[in-house]
Formats: sequence, structure tokens, C-alpha cells
Amino acid sequence: MGTVDDYLSGLAEADRGAIAHIYAIARDEVPEAEQGLGYGMPALVYRGKPLLSVKRTQKHIGIYPFSPAAVTAVADAVTEVANTGLDKGTIRFQPTDPLPDDLIRALVTSRKQQIEG
Repeated sequence: MGTVDDYLSGLAEADRGAIAHIYAIARDEVPEAEQGLGYGMPALVYRGKPLLSVKRTQKHIGIYPFSPAAVTAVADAVTEVANTGLDKGTIRFQPTDPLPDDLIRALVTSRKQQIEG
């Protein structure tokens, strides 16, 4: 079991479902991604670089694509979802108001393209 799977196994069921869903979409979009670490967080890694991390914090679930540009690429779509927030390199949401699958796909695709250069 890798670091993402280990992290998921320790989460509450509602959080686990929301976070596992995002990782599943990312794995579908980038099947070559492997489990690893990015800035000390469990992450999917592509070509040796962190692709995406999703973590539960005290107040929200955070998606970390390790790229402010990837967040900017989907910022308009994020603001249309209830109970979300944005920072330079983070998207925040509540499991009761999940992000649309297409938005996650766009985020992952943007980050993948950056890694590919």
C-alpha cells in the first residue's frame, strides 16, 4: 500500500469517499501516476513531480496541485460551486458540496501539461 492509500485508510468515511473520488479521477486522467509524496503530503506523482494531493484539514478538504497556474486555470469554475475557496495553490471545499468531476479533470490535465513542459 502506498502513501495515498495509507492516508485514505485513516480518514472518516465521508471524507474518505470525497477524497478517494478525486484521486480516482486523477488516476483515470493520468494512469502513469504513482503514489508518493509532494512537499511531505501524500500525493500522486507523475514523471517524478507531484501531480496532486488531497487532504482533510480541520475546516475543509484541500486540493493541492502544486501549481498556482493549475488553480488559476479552473478558478472561475470553482467559484461557481457552493462552499468553496481558493488560495494561490489550493482549492478548498466541503464534502457536502463536492467539486464537479469535469473541474477535477481540468485541474489534473492542466497540472499534467505543466509537468510535461
